[in-house]
Parts: sequence; C-alpha cells; structure tokens
Amino acid sequence: MGLLDGKIALIFGVANDHSIAWGIAKAMHAEGATLAFSYAGPALERRVRPLAESVGATFIEPCDLSDDEQIAALFEKYRQAYDRLDILVHAVAFAKREELSGPYYLTSREGFRVAMDVSVYSFTALAREAAPLMKNGGALLTLTYYGSEKVVPHYNVMGVAKAALEASVRYLAYDLGPKGIRVNAISAGPIRTLAATGIPGFRSLYSLFREIVPLRRNVTIEDVGALAAWLCSDRAAAITGEVIFVDAGYHILGVTERLVEEPAEAR
Repeated sequence: MGLLDGKIALIFGVANDHSIAWGIAKAMHAEGATLAFSYAGPALERRVRPLAESVGATFIEPCDLSDDEQIAALFEKYRQAYDRLDILVHAVAFAKREELSGPYYLTSREGFRVAMDVSVYSFTALAREAAPLMKNGGALLTLTYYGSEKVVPHYNVMGVAKAALEASVRYLAYDLGPKGIRVNAISAGPIRTLAATGIPGFRSLYSLFREIVPLRRNVTIEDVGALAAWLCSDRAAAITGEVIFVDAGYHILGVTERLVEEPAEAR
C-alpha cells in the first residue's frame, strides 16, 4: 500500500518536467494519490496536460492565482469532479525580472505588490477555498527558499516574499489546525527549474553548491517529492506550521570551508 492511497491532491505550479511541483506530483502518484492539476495559463497547457495525463489526471484546469474570481471558478469545477480534497500543493512564485537585479532598495512599489500577491497571498486564497473541501482534515503544502532567512544576492524581493509566505504557513497552521488541516513548507536547495533560470547568477550558485554543502551533492525534484509525499501523508499527522529544509545541509553552515582554507602559498 502507498502512503497516499485513497487521497486526492490538487497541485498548482507545474510548468514542465523540471518543475519541483512535477517532482512532487510524481512522488504522490507513486504513493497512490489521485491527482488534479491547475496551471498558470493557456501558454503552459501544451506542457502541463501531457504530464498530468501521464499520471492519470482528468482534472487539468487553468487558473490565474492573482484573480479571486478565477480561483472561485476553479474550485467550483473541482467540486463538480470530486466531493473532497485531501492535499493541496502550492508551488507558485513570481517576481518581475527587473526586480531581481540591482539592489533590493530599488524595488518598485508595483514590483513589490506583484511578488507578494502571486507568491504569498495566493497561498492564503487557495487555503480559504480548499478548507471546506477538507472534510476529514488534510494537508496544505507550499515551497519556500533560504533567501527568506538570509540574504541571497539577486533574490531581492522574492526573499521578502518567501519570509511572508513562511509567516503565512504559521498563521494558517494555527487557524486550520482545529479542523485537522496541517500546513507546512519545504525549503529546497537550488534546483534547475524554469523559475530559477530568471535569477541572475543562478548557474554559478548551482555549480558551487555541491562543493560546499555537507552532503556534497545537488538537490533534485525527486528529493523534494519524496519529502512532500511523506509530509502530506498520515505518517506526519502531528507536524504542522513547519519549514523543513531539503538542501543537502546548506542551512546549517555558518562559514564554508573555502573561506577558512589557507592559501597554498601560506602553508
């Protein structure tokens, strides 16, 4: 038997087969979950639909998460297809490209609003719609990054947004706990996704990462998927309000070995 046999999961944020959301979807499918998908817009349908159909999904609908009417319409369609929801995965974030270069203090008011709306408020909006469908309790899961806690050059407004998202996880966990609904976040190390390619310097960060972290390896979408499936299963029934790292140990480091190694000429 799989960890998620009999459970229904609605997944937001798949863009292609390199997406972290797709890694989560694959893991949940392997553990027996029935999957439903929502994607950002028509431009992504040609990528998302074949992936969703490959894991047996029949509910595959577009939704702009910055539009409350579209969110409400999506959940109305969902209720016509299923009588309940057990798991919701929110793997959605966005900031304007120009806000990810230069110093953070030059972030525009509109750029700040967009990042917070799409990357943070959308999770709250989905939780509001999902909660009534989680009749026997359930699990809400979102994705964050260490740039919420420490400065990561060029992450800028996304770091601020992820900090707000993590605070939302805690408040939602408090609000929804009495209903038996758990709310958690996974903080993944750098992974080559479509979104990551928009961050200046990402390639260098990705290449250097495996030389620095304790496990001396990069993180994969499969690593994140494995934790996500477990965290949304009944095995994790007493865990809520947490941010759990899947980063090969990067977050435990203070100073990296490269900074304390003696230069060869000094030995």
